[in-house]
Amino acid sequence: MNKIAVAGVGYVGLVTGVCLAEKGQQVICVDTDSQKISQLNQGTPTIYEPGLQALLHKNITANRLTFTTMAKEAYIDADVIFICVGTPEQADGSANLNYVYQVATTIAQYAKENALIVIKSTVPIGTNEKLKEFFRAMGLGFEVASNPEFLAQGSAIRDTLAGHRIVLGVESERAERLLKSVYAAFEQPFVVTDLASAEMVKYAANDFLALKISFVNDIANLCERVGANIEDVTKGIGYDPRIGDQFLQAGIGYGGSCFPKDTKALHWLAEEEGYILRTVKAAIDVNEKQKYKLLQLAKQEIDTFRGKKVAVLGLTFKPETDDLRESPALPNIQMLLAEGAEIRAYDPEGIERARVVLGDGIRFVNSAKEALEQAEICFIFTDWAEMKALTPNDFITEMRRPLIFDGRNCFDMDVMRAVPEIRYVSIGRPKTGVARSADMIL
Repeated sequence: MNKIAVAGVGYVGLVTGVCLAEKGQQVICVDTDSQKISQLNQGTPTIYEPGLQALLHKNITANRLTFTTMAKEAYIDADVIFICVGTPEQADGSANLNYVYQVATTIAQYAKENALIVIKSTVPIGTNEKLKEFFRAMGLGFEVASNPEFLAQGSAIRDTLAGHRIVLGVESERAERLLKSVYAAFEQPFVVTDLASAEMVKYAANDFLALKISFVNDIANLCERVGANIEDVTKGIGYDPRIGDQFLQAGIGYGGSCFPKDTKALHWLAEEEGYILRTVKAAIDVNEKQKYKLLQLAKQEIDTFRGKKVAVLGLTFKPETDDLRESPALPNIQMLLAEGAEIRAYDPEGIERARVVLGDGIRFVNSAKEALEQAEICFIFTDWAEMKALTPNDFITEMRRPLIFDGRNCFDMDVMRAVPEIRYVSIGRPKTGVARSADMIL
Protein backbone atom coordinates (compact mmCIF):
# COMPACT_ATOMS: atom_id res chain seq x y z
CA MET A 1 0.00 0.00 0.00
CA ASN A 2 1.31 3.43 -0.98
CA LYS A 3 0.62 6.72 0.71
CA ILE A 4 -1.06 8.92 -1.88
CA ALA A 5 -1.75 12.65 -1.82
CA VAL A 6 -4.16 14.19 -4.30
CA ALA A 7 -4.00 17.95 -4.87
CA GLY A 8 -7.41 19.31 -5.85
CA VAL A 9 -10.90 17.91 -5.23
CA GLY A 10 -12.62 18.85 -8.47
CA TYR A 11 -13.97 16.20 -10.83
CA VAL A 12 -10.57 14.67 -11.55
CA GLY A 13 -9.10 14.91 -8.07
CA LEU A 14 -12.12 13.66 -6.18
CA VAL A 15 -12.78 10.72 -8.49
CA THR A 16 -9.06 9.83 -8.56
CA GLY A 17 -8.79 9.90 -4.78
CA VAL A 18 -11.94 7.86 -4.21
CA CYS A 19 -11.01 5.24 -6.80
CA LEU A 20 -7.43 4.83 -5.56
CA ALA A 21 -8.77 4.37 -2.03
CA GLU A 22 -11.30 1.85 -3.35
CA LYS A 23 -8.39 -0.16 -4.75
CA GLY A 24 -6.63 -0.25 -1.38
CA GLN A 25 -4.33 2.78 -1.38
CA GLN A 26 -4.06 5.17 1.57
CA VAL A 27 -5.26 8.49 0.17
CA ILE A 28 -5.40 12.03 1.49
CA CYS A 29 -6.91 14.76 -0.69
CA VAL A 30 -6.03 18.41 -0.15
CA ASP A 31 -7.75 21.58 -1.31
CA THR A 32 -7.84 25.20 -0.23
CA ASP A 33 -11.66 25.28 -0.26
CA SER A 34 -12.53 24.62 3.38
CA GLN A 35 -16.26 24.32 2.65
CA LYS A 36 -15.67 21.52 0.13
CA ILE A 37 -13.29 19.72 2.47
CA SER A 38 -15.75 19.88 5.36
CA GLN A 39 -18.53 18.55 3.15
CA LEU A 40 -16.37 15.70 1.84
CA ASN A 41 -15.20 14.67 5.30
CA GLN A 42 -18.89 14.25 6.17
CA GLY A 43 -19.23 11.86 3.23
CA THR A 44 -21.19 14.24 1.00
CA PRO A 45 -19.92 14.67 -2.58
CA THR A 46 -19.38 18.17 -3.92
CA ILE A 47 -20.33 17.05 -7.44
CA TYR A 48 -22.98 14.78 -8.87
CA GLU A 49 -21.48 11.62 -10.30
CA PRO A 50 -23.20 8.21 -10.40
CA GLY A 51 -21.71 5.83 -7.84
CA LEU A 52 -19.51 8.44 -6.18
CA GLN A 53 -21.38 8.91 -2.92
CA ALA A 54 -21.38 5.21 -2.03
CA LEU A 55 -17.64 4.82 -2.67
CA LEU A 56 -16.85 8.06 -0.85
CA HIS A 57 -18.70 6.95 2.27
CA LYS A 58 -17.29 3.42 2.09
CA ASN A 59 -13.65 4.49 1.94
CA ILE A 60 -13.95 7.22 4.56
CA THR A 61 -15.47 4.63 6.88
CA ALA A 62 -12.64 2.21 6.07
CA ASN A 63 -10.09 4.93 6.99
CA ARG A 64 -8.48 4.76 3.55
CA LEU A 65 -9.63 8.24 2.49
CA THR A 66 -9.36 11.60 4.23
CA PHE A 67 -9.64 15.25 3.21
CA THR A 68 -7.74 18.26 4.49
CA THR A 69 -6.95 21.90 3.82
CA MET A 70 -3.48 21.48 5.36
CA ALA A 71 -0.85 20.99 2.66
CA LYS A 72 1.78 19.86 5.15
CA GLU A 73 -0.49 17.11 6.45
CA ALA A 74 -1.14 15.90 2.90
CA TYR A 75 2.37 15.99 1.46
CA ILE A 76 4.81 15.29 4.27
CA ASP A 77 4.56 11.48 4.16
CA ALA A 78 3.27 10.97 0.62
CA ASP A 79 5.04 8.52 -1.67
CA VAL A 80 3.15 9.82 -4.69
CA ILE A 81 1.51 13.23 -5.13
CA PHE A 82 -1.06 13.60 -7.90
CA ILE A 83 -1.64 17.13 -9.19
CA CYS A 84 -5.31 17.28 -10.21
CA VAL A 85 -6.05 20.99 -10.35
CA GLY A 86 -7.80 22.91 -13.10
CA THR A 87 -6.03 24.28 -16.16
CA PRO A 88 -8.68 26.70 -17.43
CA GLU A 89 -8.71 28.22 -20.87
CA GLN A 90 -7.22 31.69 -21.26
CA ALA A 91 -8.45 34.35 -23.67
CA ASP A 92 -6.02 33.25 -26.39
CA GLY A 93 -6.99 29.58 -26.07
CA SER A 94 -3.91 28.52 -24.12
CA ALA A 95 -4.09 26.66 -20.81
CA ASN A 96 -3.66 28.59 -17.58
CA LEU A 97 -1.12 26.73 -15.42
CA ASN A 98 -1.24 29.01 -12.39
CA TYR A 99 -2.94 26.40 -10.21
CA VAL A 100 -0.36 23.77 -11.18
CA TYR A 101 2.50 26.00 -10.08
CA GLN A 102 0.71 27.09 -6.92
CA VAL A 103 0.45 23.44 -5.92
CA ALA A 104 4.06 22.80 -6.95
CA THR A 105 5.23 25.65 -4.72
CA THR A 106 3.47 24.09 -1.74
CA ILE A 107 4.78 20.62 -2.59
CA ALA A 108 8.30 22.05 -2.59
CA GLN A 109 7.80 23.19 1.01
CA TYR A 110 6.55 19.95 2.50
CA ALA A 111 7.11 16.84 0.35
CA LYS A 112 9.86 14.35 1.13
CA GLU A 113 12.82 14.17 -1.26
CA ASN A 114 11.88 10.87 -2.90
CA ALA A 115 8.21 11.71 -3.47
CA LEU A 116 7.06 11.18 -7.05
CA ILE A 117 5.17 14.19 -8.41
CA VAL A 118 2.55 13.13 -10.96
CA ILE A 119 0.61 15.52 -13.17
CA LYS A 120 -2.85 14.15 -13.86
CA SER A 121 -4.29 17.48 -14.96
CA THR A 122 -4.50 18.08 -18.70
CA VAL A 123 -1.47 20.24 -19.46
CA PRO A 124 0.28 21.45 -22.62
CA ILE A 125 3.07 19.32 -24.02
CA GLY A 126 6.28 20.29 -22.25
CA THR A 127 4.70 21.14 -18.90
CA ASN A 128 6.29 18.21 -17.05
CA GLU A 129 9.73 19.30 -18.26
CA LYS A 130 9.02 22.86 -17.13
CA LEU A 131 7.90 21.57 -13.74
CA LYS A 132 11.20 19.72 -13.35
CA GLU A 133 13.03 22.96 -14.12
CA PHE A 134 10.80 24.76 -11.62
CA PHE A 135 11.85 22.37 -8.87
CA ARG A 136 15.52 22.41 -9.91
CA ALA A 137 15.55 26.21 -9.68
CA MET A 138 14.58 25.74 -6.03
CA GLY A 139 17.38 23.24 -5.50
CA LEU A 140 14.99 20.28 -5.45
CA GLY A 141 15.34 17.06 -7.41
CA PHE A 142 11.78 15.75 -7.39
CA GLU A 143 11.06 13.21 -10.09
CA VAL A 144 8.08 14.15 -12.22
CA ALA A 145 5.72 11.86 -14.14
CA SER A 146 2.71 12.26 -16.41
CA ASN A 147 -0.41 10.16 -15.85
CA PRO A 148 -3.30 11.73 -17.79
CA GLU A 149 -6.90 10.94 -16.88
CA PHE A 150 -9.50 9.68 -19.33
CA LEU A 151 -12.68 9.98 -17.29
CA ALA A 152 -15.89 11.40 -18.64
CA GLN A 153 -18.50 13.09 -16.47
CA GLY A 154 -21.43 10.77 -15.95
CA SER A 155 -19.25 7.66 -16.15
CA ALA A 156 -16.17 8.85 -14.25
CA ILE A 157 -16.13 6.06 -11.66
CA ARG A 158 -16.44 3.34 -14.28
CA ASP A 159 -13.91 5.07 -16.52
CA THR A 160 -11.37 5.13 -13.70
CA LEU A 161 -11.94 1.69 -12.19
CA ALA A 162 -12.47 -0.13 -15.49
CA GLY A 163 -10.86 2.05 -18.13
CA HIS A 164 -9.23 0.94 -21.35
CA ARG A 165 -5.62 1.87 -20.49
CA ILE A 166 -3.34 3.60 -18.00
CA VAL A 167 -0.82 5.93 -19.61
CA LEU A 168 2.44 6.51 -17.73
CA GLY A 169 4.93 9.12 -18.86
CA VAL A 170 8.09 8.39 -16.88
CA GLU A 171 11.85 8.89 -17.02
CA SER A 172 13.08 6.12 -14.73
CA GLU A 173 12.42 2.51 -13.85
CA ARG A 174 11.73 3.61 -10.28
CA ALA A 175 8.93 5.93 -11.35
CA GLU A 176 7.46 3.21 -13.57
CA ARG A 177 7.58 0.63 -10.76
CA LEU A 178 6.06 3.01 -8.25
CA LEU A 179 3.16 4.01 -10.48
CA LYS A 180 2.52 0.42 -11.50
CA SER A 181 2.32 -0.47 -7.81
CA VAL A 182 -0.23 2.32 -7.31
CA TYR A 183 -2.35 0.85 -10.12
CA ALA A 184 -1.60 -2.81 -9.36
CA ALA A 185 -5.25 -3.60 -8.56
CA PHE A 186 -6.52 -1.94 -11.75
CA GLU A 187 -6.97 -4.52 -14.48
CA GLN A 188 -5.99 -2.24 -17.34
CA PRO A 189 -3.07 -2.36 -19.80
CA PHE A 190 -0.22 0.06 -19.26
CA VAL A 191 1.11 2.35 -21.96
CA VAL A 192 4.57 3.41 -20.77
CA THR A 193 6.17 6.28 -22.63
CA ASP A 194 8.06 9.55 -22.22
CA LEU A 195 6.68 12.71 -20.66
CA ALA A 196 5.84 14.59 -23.86
CA SER A 197 4.14 11.61 -25.49
CA ALA A 198 1.98 11.00 -22.42
CA GLU A 199 0.91 14.64 -22.45
CA MET A 200 0.12 14.41 -26.16
CA VAL A 201 -1.94 11.21 -25.73
CA LYS A 202 -4.47 13.11 -23.64
CA TYR A 203 -4.87 15.96 -26.10
CA ALA A 204 -4.91 13.65 -29.12
CA ALA A 205 -7.62 11.46 -27.55
CA ASN A 206 -9.92 14.34 -26.64
CA ASP A 207 -9.38 16.21 -29.87
CA PHE A 208 -10.05 13.11 -31.97
CA LEU A 209 -13.36 12.55 -30.18
CA ALA A 210 -14.28 16.21 -30.63
CA LEU A 211 -13.43 15.85 -34.32
CA LYS A 212 -15.71 12.84 -34.59
CA ILE A 213 -18.62 14.74 -33.03
CA SER A 214 -18.13 17.76 -35.27
CA PHE A 215 -17.84 15.57 -38.37
CA VAL A 216 -21.14 13.86 -37.61
CA ASN A 217 -22.84 17.19 -36.97
CA ASP A 218 -21.51 18.54 -40.25
CA ILE A 219 -22.89 15.49 -42.07
CA ALA A 220 -26.18 15.89 -40.18
CA ASN A 221 -26.51 19.44 -41.46
CA LEU A 222 -25.98 18.20 -45.01
CA CYS A 223 -28.53 15.40 -44.43
CA GLU A 224 -31.18 18.04 -43.75
CA ARG A 225 -30.48 19.64 -47.12
CA VAL A 226 -30.51 16.46 -49.20
CA GLY A 227 -33.31 14.58 -47.41
CA ALA A 228 -31.15 11.93 -45.75
CA ASN A 229 -31.55 10.67 -42.18
CA ILE A 230 -28.43 11.03 -40.01
CA GLU A 231 -29.61 8.22 -37.72
CA ASP A 232 -29.47 5.76 -40.60
CA VAL A 233 -26.22 7.21 -41.88
CA THR A 234 -24.43 6.83 -38.54
CA LYS A 235 -25.82 3.34 -38.09
CA GLY A 236 -24.51 2.45 -41.52
CA ILE A 237 -21.01 3.73 -40.87
CA GLY A 238 -20.90 2.67 -37.21
CA TYR A 239 -20.86 -1.02 -38.10
CA ASP A 240 -17.49 -0.47 -39.77
CA PRO A 241 -14.88 -1.42 -37.12
CA ARG A 242 -12.51 1.16 -38.56
CA ILE A 243 -15.01 3.84 -37.52
CA GLY A 244 -16.93 2.37 -34.58
CA ASP A 245 -20.34 3.39 -33.30
CA GLN A 246 -19.35 5.68 -30.42
CA PHE A 247 -19.47 9.49 -30.58
CA LEU A 248 -21.67 9.35 -33.68
CA GLN A 249 -24.71 11.01 -32.09
CA ALA A 250 -25.77 14.09 -34.02
CA GLY A 251 -26.89 17.05 -31.96
CA ILE A 252 -26.02 20.56 -30.89
CA GLY A 253 -22.34 19.99 -30.27
CA TYR A 254 -20.01 19.13 -27.43
CA GLY A 255 -19.53 21.02 -24.19
CA GLY A 256 -18.09 20.36 -20.77
CA SER A 257 -14.74 21.06 -19.19
CA CYS A 258 -12.58 19.11 -21.63
CA PHE A 259 -13.38 19.12 -25.34
CA PRO A 260 -13.85 22.90 -25.82
CA LYS A 261 -10.78 23.72 -23.73
CA ASP A 262 -8.51 20.97 -25.04
CA THR A 263 -9.21 21.56 -28.72
CA LYS A 264 -8.39 25.24 -28.35
CA ALA A 265 -5.31 24.53 -26.23
CA LEU A 266 -3.83 22.09 -28.74
CA HIS A 267 -4.62 24.41 -31.64
CA TRP A 268 -2.91 27.26 -29.77
CA LEU A 269 0.12 25.08 -28.99
CA ALA A 270 0.46 24.07 -32.63
CA GLU A 271 0.38 27.72 -33.71
CA GLU A 272 3.10 28.48 -31.18
CA GLU A 273 5.17 25.80 -32.91
CA GLY A 274 4.48 27.31 -36.32
CA TYR A 275 1.96 24.67 -37.38
CA ILE A 276 -1.78 24.87 -38.02
CA LEU A 277 -3.91 21.89 -36.95
CA ARG A 278 -6.52 22.34 -39.65
CA THR A 279 -8.66 19.40 -38.59
CA VAL A 280 -8.83 20.57 -34.98
CA LYS A 281 -9.62 24.11 -36.12
CA ALA A 282 -12.47 22.71 -38.23
CA ALA A 283 -13.85 20.82 -35.20
CA ILE A 284 -13.81 24.03 -33.16
CA ASP A 285 -15.51 26.06 -35.90
CA VAL A 286 -18.23 23.48 -36.57
CA ASN A 287 -19.00 23.12 -32.86
CA GLU A 288 -19.21 26.86 -32.28
CA LYS A 289 -21.90 27.13 -34.95
CA GLN A 290 -23.65 23.89 -34.03
CA LYS A 291 -24.51 24.96 -30.50
CA TYR A 292 -26.88 27.57 -31.97
CA LYS A 293 -28.37 25.13 -34.48
CA LEU A 294 -31.59 24.58 -32.53
CA LEU A 295 -32.33 28.27 -32.25
CA GLN A 296 -31.68 28.70 -35.97
CA LEU A 297 -34.17 25.94 -36.74
CA ALA A 298 -36.69 27.54 -34.40
CA LYS A 299 -36.39 30.91 -36.12
CA GLN A 300 -37.47 29.25 -39.36
CA GLU A 301 -40.77 28.45 -37.64
CA ILE A 302 -41.26 31.37 -35.25
CA ASP A 303 -41.39 35.07 -36.05
CA THR A 304 -40.72 36.24 -32.51
CA PHE A 305 -40.10 34.75 -29.08
CA ARG A 306 -41.41 37.82 -27.28
CA GLY A 307 -44.06 36.75 -24.79
CA LYS A 308 -43.84 33.10 -25.85
CA LYS A 309 -43.99 30.46 -23.13
CA VAL A 310 -40.93 28.27 -23.65
CA ALA A 311 -40.08 24.97 -21.97
CA VAL A 312 -36.38 24.15 -21.67
CA LEU A 313 -35.51 20.53 -20.93
CA GLY A 314 -31.89 20.02 -19.93
CA LEU A 315 -29.30 22.49 -18.69
CA THR A 316 -26.14 20.42 -18.24
CA PHE A 317 -23.81 19.76 -21.16
CA LYS A 318 -24.64 16.03 -21.04
CA PRO A 319 -26.74 13.69 -18.88
CA GLU A 320 -25.59 12.16 -15.58
CA THR A 321 -23.68 15.22 -14.45
CA ASP A 322 -24.39 18.58 -12.83
CA ASP A 323 -21.70 20.29 -14.90
CA LEU A 324 -22.86 23.33 -16.88
CA ARG A 325 -19.48 24.30 -18.29
CA GLU A 326 -19.74 25.09 -22.01
CA SER A 327 -23.27 23.67 -22.08
CA PRO A 328 -25.02 24.65 -25.33
CA ALA A 329 -28.17 25.28 -23.29
CA LEU A 330 -26.81 28.39 -21.57
CA PRO A 331 -26.10 30.73 -24.51
CA ASN A 332 -29.35 29.66 -26.15
CA ILE A 333 -31.32 30.44 -23.00
CA GLN A 334 -29.63 33.82 -22.73
CA MET A 335 -30.56 34.60 -26.34
CA LEU A 336 -34.16 33.53 -25.75
CA LEU A 337 -34.35 35.75 -22.68
CA ALA A 338 -32.92 38.66 -24.64
CA GLU A 339 -35.69 38.18 -27.20
CA GLY A 340 -38.39 38.26 -24.54
CA ALA A 341 -39.22 34.58 -24.06
CA GLU A 342 -40.84 33.40 -20.81
CA ILE A 343 -38.84 30.32 -19.83
CA ARG A 344 -39.58 27.41 -17.51
CA ALA A 345 -36.54 25.15 -17.24
CA TYR A 346 -35.89 21.72 -15.80
CA ASP A 347 -32.81 19.56 -15.30
CA PRO A 348 -32.51 16.60 -12.90
CA GLU A 349 -29.16 17.76 -11.47
CA GLY A 350 -28.15 21.11 -12.93
CA ILE A 351 -30.68 23.56 -11.49
CA GLU A 352 -28.70 24.78 -8.48
CA ARG A 353 -25.66 25.59 -10.60
CA ALA A 354 -27.90 27.13 -13.26
CA ARG A 355 -29.44 29.52 -10.72
CA VAL A 356 -25.99 30.99 -10.14
CA VAL A 357 -25.30 31.41 -13.87
CA LEU A 358 -28.73 32.47 -15.14
CA GLY A 359 -30.13 34.29 -12.12
CA ASP A 360 -33.82 34.98 -11.67
CA GLY A 361 -34.66 35.56 -15.31
CA ILE A 362 -36.19 32.11 -15.73
CA ARG A 363 -38.40 29.88 -13.64
CA PHE A 364 -36.87 26.58 -12.55
CA VAL A 365 -39.33 23.74 -12.03
CA ASN A 366 -39.27 20.26 -10.51
CA SER A 367 -40.04 17.99 -13.46
CA ALA A 368 -40.06 17.81 -17.22
CA LYS A 369 -43.85 17.73 -17.31
CA GLU A 370 -44.08 20.82 -15.13
CA ALA A 371 -41.80 22.65 -17.57
CA LEU A 372 -44.14 21.69 -20.42
CA GLU A 373 -47.30 23.04 -18.77
CA GLN A 374 -49.00 25.49 -21.15
CA ALA A 375 -45.77 25.92 -23.12
CA GLU A 376 -45.99 26.93 -26.77
CA ILE A 377 -42.45 25.83 -27.61
CA CYS A 378 -40.14 23.18 -26.17
CA PHE A 379 -36.35 23.05 -26.53
CA ILE A 380 -34.50 19.87 -25.56
CA PHE A 381 -30.82 20.51 -24.88
CA THR A 382 -29.80 17.45 -22.83
CA ASP A 383 -30.77 13.83 -23.41
CA TRP A 384 -31.48 12.81 -19.82
CA ALA A 385 -33.37 9.52 -19.48
CA GLU A 386 -36.27 11.45 -17.94
CA MET A 387 -36.60 13.53 -21.10
CA LYS A 388 -36.36 10.49 -23.36
CA ALA A 389 -39.12 8.79 -21.35
CA LEU A 390 -41.65 11.46 -22.30
CA THR A 391 -44.38 10.28 -24.67
CA PRO A 392 -46.16 12.13 -27.48
CA ASN A 393 -49.21 12.23 -25.22
CA ASP A 394 -47.21 14.06 -22.54
CA PHE A 395 -46.46 16.85 -24.99
CA ILE A 396 -50.04 16.96 -26.27
CA THR A 397 -51.52 16.98 -22.77
CA GLU A 398 -49.19 19.56 -21.22
CA MET A 399 -48.41 21.96 -24.08
CA ARG A 400 -50.77 24.35 -25.82
CA ARG A 401 -49.78 23.22 -29.28
CA PRO A 402 -46.67 21.04 -29.32
CA LEU A 403 -43.80 22.61 -31.22
CA ILE A 404 -40.69 20.68 -30.20
CA PHE A 405 -37.07 21.39 -31.08
CA ASP A 406 -35.01 18.38 -30.08
CA GLY A 407 -31.27 19.08 -29.98
CA ARG A 408 -30.34 15.52 -29.03
CA ASN A 409 -32.67 13.42 -31.22
CA CYS A 410 -34.27 11.92 -28.12
CA PHE A 411 -37.32 10.50 -29.86
CA ASP A 412 -38.12 8.08 -32.64
CA MET A 413 -38.87 10.14 -35.71
CA ASP A 414 -41.54 7.76 -36.99
CA VAL A 415 -43.37 7.82 -33.65
CA MET A 416 -43.44 11.61 -33.68
CA ARG A 417 -44.39 11.69 -37.36
CA ALA A 418 -47.45 9.55 -36.62
CA VAL A 419 -48.91 12.22 -34.30
CA PRO A 420 -50.50 15.03 -36.36
CA GLU A 421 -50.86 17.37 -33.36
CA ILE A 422 -47.08 17.53 -32.89
CA ARG A 423 -44.59 19.57 -34.87
CA TYR A 424 -41.24 17.95 -34.16
CA VAL A 425 -37.90 19.28 -35.41
CA SER A 426 -34.67 17.41 -34.73
CA ILE A 427 -31.08 17.34 -36.01
CA GLY A 428 -30.16 15.81 -39.35
CA ARG A 429 -33.56 14.19 -39.87
CA PRO A 430 -36.63 15.10 -41.94
CA LYS A 431 -39.01 17.41 -40.09
CA THR A 432 -42.18 15.78 -38.80
CA GLY A 433 -45.74 17.03 -38.66
CA VAL A 434 -47.80 18.95 -41.15
CA ALA A 435 -45.83 21.80 -42.72
CA ARG A 436 -46.98 25.14 -41.36
CA SER A 437 -48.46 27.60 -43.78
CA ALA A 438 -47.50 31.26 -43.56
CA ASP A 439 -50.51 32.12 -41.40
CA MET A 440 -49.63 29.32 -38.95
CA ILE A 441 -46.22 30.73 -38.12
CA LEU A 442 -46.12 31.68 -34.46
